[in-house]
Amino acid sequence: MELKKIKVIITGSTGMVGEGVLHECLKHPEVESVLVMNRKPCHVQHEKVTEIIHHDFSDISPIKNQLDGFQACYFCAGVSAVGKSEDEYLKITYDLTLHVAKTCHEINPDMVFTYVSGEGTTGNENAKTMWVKVKSKTENALLKLFENSYMFRPGYIQPTKGLKNAYKIYKILAPFYPVWKTLFPKHVCSLEDLGLSMINTTLYGYDKRVLENIDITYQAKSRISN
Repeated sequence: MELKKIKVIITGSTGMVGEGVLHECLKHPEVESVLVMNRKPCHVQHEKVTEIIHHDFSDISPIKNQLDGFQACYFCAGVSAVGKSEDEYLKITYDLTLHVAKTCHEINPDMVFTYVSGEGTTGNENAKTMWVKVKSKTENALLKLFENSYMFRPGYIQPTKGLKNAYKIYKILAPFYPVWKTLFPKHVCSLEDLGLSMINTTLYGYDKRVLENIDITYQAKSRISN
């Protein structure tokens, strides 16, 4: 069944991906309102936005009642595995994500829960590469928890012009995107397409629960709102 208007929760809007997804939600006519959950302010002022500042994502029970009434959660928070032990990365990537997801599931088990994983994640929890193992464990748990959960595995993400949280390396590489998009479409997508793909997946569903770069680009353009 297609939804006409949606209310969404976004985590990680102080980072590049979350900021870009929020940007698309604010532009989209079928996104009615957005609740952003952050550890620090994202400084986005908009009539659609309500912001909750919560410093401990390992326990969001104090704000649980404020998460009611939403059709989707776009989980965009995350950290690099560089310089972290497996235990540290597991706690941040798996434990915190699953705590938020389980809380959302208690409130609305029919919620659409989208998780930004990454290209190279395989679903193999016994992978030799630490981050692949942890990301796979997180994906598998979310797929089991929510019937309407979708894992997004972007590769290189072309930043949205004008947004402030793009990593410096992305700004340097941005001019080469048209070439990469032509030569390596399976490994790149734009931040705009990532946000639109999440919205369209919430509104219309998708026939896969794991979306690679090609799926992200396709789903972003599969429906055009009037």
